[in-house]
Amino acid sequence: MATTSRRHVDDHSWRRRFDRVDAAITELLARIGIPVLRIGLGVIFLWFGALKFVPGASPADDLAARTIERLSFGLVGPAVSVPLLATWESLIGIGLLSARFLRATLLLLAVQMVGTLAPLVLFPAETFQVFPFAPTLAGQYILKNVVLIGAGMVVGATVRGGRIEPQPDGQDATPRE
Repeated sequence: MATTSRRHVDDHSWRRRFDRVDAAITELLARIGIPVLRIGLGVIFLWFGALKFVPGASPADDLAARTIERLSFGLVGPAVSVPLLATWESLIGIGLLSARFLRATLLLLAVQMVGTLAPLVLFPAETFQVFPFAPTLAGQYILKNVVLIGAGMVVGATVRGGRIEPQPDGQDATPRE
């Protein structure tokens, strides 16, 4: 009987220590998660935008130029569209990295993402091996942008002071599985 009681006490003590560590980690993630997400997005946009300023450096140049040309009904050719897209993406990156003008930056990101997803519809033979189940490498490159859209939405949810709560008030501290 004493062994069972001691095991129960040891188990309870272990759980309290685990809960303290878990709460500390959760608080850290809540505090730094959105800034890390915003900075990561900023780096990606600035990097990919800067690559487009160097002819041939971005593997997405050709598809992006053809997409813009198709969306503009042939009015905007590659000589204009690629530098414009490079500037657009770089501005998004700078806005996210600086955390200034976030509303305008996120609007630019939202518009850019519509254009980024457009080749899935405009050029399905290039973006899918078997539509819509087996994307090509270009299709996979485009589809991963859904994660960037979600990240932009999370960052956007903070422009009015929103934040992640590690444990909402009134909630049980029991971790969810």
